[in-house]
Amino acid sequence: MVVVGMLTSALHGFLLALGLILPLGAQNAFIFNLGARNAQFRRTLPAVVTAALCDTCLLALAVLGVSVLIFGIPVLKGFLLAGGILFLLYMGWTTWRSSAEEGKTRQTGAYPVRKQIAYTMSVSLLNPHAIMDTVGVIGTSSLNYAGAEKWMFACACILVSWLWFVALAWAGRMVGSLDRTGKLLRVLNRVSAVVIWFSAAMMLYLWL
Repeated sequence: MVVVGMLTSALHGFLLALGLILPLGAQNAFIFNLGARNAQFRRTLPAVVTAALCDTCLLALAVLGVSVLIFGIPVLKGFLLAGGILFLLYMGWTTWRSSAEEGKTRQTGAYPVRKQIAYTMSVSLLNPHAIMDTVGVIGTSSLNYAGAEKWMFACACILVSWLWFVALAWAGRMVGSLDRTGKLLRVLNRVSAVVIWFSAAMMLYLWL
């Protein structure tokens, strides 16, 4: 019965996390776009690892219940929303301005490692909508379990994040490798910018 309970909680966590991470948002758009800009997959690893680590921290805090207390502070919530909206607006603008030629040159250099990490942390941690999903859905669902079952649930959620970001960056690289003229990359830049701006608009709507 113990093994069955652990497997059930793991399956629940895996499917729940997969459902939450699938919708296209600022974080996913950035990782995919970065993969498309790089000719070598290893150059996207700083962003992939950073995104997965940020999700790991958020998921662990949600399961432990710590994030509920932090996000329950109105001033902190307002700061996160304002900072997240401003950052996403800026990031959308810089992504939209990226030309096809600019994108092609970045396939060998893309963003420097520090910039990758900074941008990825920003879209991961300055996104109150994602935090609310993590706290409200993952954190609440984890209350159904205790002990080993709760940690199997948490580990399954974390596993989804790591697998997803690796797959997303790899898919971006595959799509980018098919782009010989730079036109496809330009379209991806524009789509990513719109997704990022839409995320900012949704955050503003939730705030107001």
